Amino acid sequence: MTNSNLLAIASKYGNPLYVYDSEKIASQYQRLTSAFSSIENIRINYAAKALSNISILKLMRQLGSGLDTVSIQEVKLGLAAGFDPQAIIYTPNGVSLKEIETVAKMGVQINIDNLSLLEQFGTRNPKIPVCIRINPHVMAGGNSNISVGHIDSKFGVSIHQIPHLLRIVENTAMNINGIHMHTGSDILDIDVFLNGAEILFDAAKHFKMLEFLDFGSGFKVPYHVNDIETNIEELGVKLSKRFISFCKENGSDLQLIFEPGKFLVSQAGHFLTQVNVVKQTTSTVFAQVDSGFNHLIRPMLYGSHHHIENISNPKGKKRFYSVVGYICETDTFGSNRKIAEISEGDILVFRNCGAYCFSMASNYNSRYRPAEVLWHEGKSYLIRKRETFDDILNNQVEIDFTEVFNN
Repeated sequence: MTNSNLLAIASKYGNPLYVYDSEKIASQYQRLTSAFSSIENIRINYAAKALSNISILKLMRQLGSGLDTVSIQEVKLGLAAGFDPQAIIYTPNGVSLKEIETVAKMGVQINIDNLSLLEQFGTRNPKIPVCIRINPHVMAGGNSNISVGHIDSKFGVSIHQIPHLLRIVENTAMNINGIHMHTGSDILDIDVFLNGAEILFDAAKHFKMLEFLDFGSGFKVPYHVNDIETNIEELGVKLSKRFISFCKENGSDLQLIFEPGKFLVSQAGHFLTQVNVVKQTTSTVFAQVDSGFNHLIRPMLYGSHHHIENISNPKGKKRFYSVVGYICETDTFGSNRKIAEISEGDILVFRNCGAYCFSMASNYNSRYRPAEVLWHEGKSYLIRKRETFDDILNNQVEIDFTEVFNN
């Protein structure tokens, strides 16, 4: 996908706008499966929370992916996208027993990360296969917000609680068919991932009827030019060798599962905005765009870096700008970025906006959420309409205060 394509799409659909390149998604999927080609029984479960548009889910299904979900709503989206229930795993956190049992009735693989819920579910539904999410106590990822396998994390059953876990399984006679872990996002050090894998292997030895091991994901992608990323190919060689060895040692033919989200869609996403005004202050030149953290919260929430380019004037002289939004709060996308000279009306593109961008958008300041477009085989397809004022009012219920006061 070229900048000319993006400009044409912006002209056709307006701004702000999310655009996703299906070819990049497919190539990332192929890259991951190729890295683990020595594993005969492998499944990729796309993490729907990264980008849950139903057209993206259908694309993933066409590629051969399963689906990783974290809510009953994502399960329903997956089913609506045509996924077989058995190709969906449901890995919630902090939900009710009622929701878990409702999802179980849909025929979806259940993954539980809480001893209390595990015991309740196993007591009531001992024959339904259950996967257990283990907390390996491994600090991975860029910060505590995206590292979810450390000792203070709310996710997973602690490896130190294995004896208690085994008592629950024995007392309920429940069917444990999988073990799962997810240590966090932006994992760069392969040894950290392999260390977590060894902990998962050790936990798996306690269960004799396992069908699969789910290693989560969290692979780091590059966010700017010359940025570093997880060496998937090296990880594929090392983890595949160890996985095959483990299966032989334990006389089991297990399925290896990954649940990538960001790795598959992040680099495929482009966020287009238009510059409303260029504002010079005593120390800074602001480029203020027709968006804000209501559309792209990651820079403010995580301090994430998204490369910004002026595709309206790509060959212009580079100047330093702070790119900010139109929300009535501080909503800085990037400070002191060197960008080709910006004029009012220019189109700026934010790169790596396929994962956790639109899916975390809101109507803060009563702004509309943007449209989404899929670029597929050289053509653009609208996959989500831009919101309107009717959408803002849709679920609101107006009170007639005159009638209230008269009563």
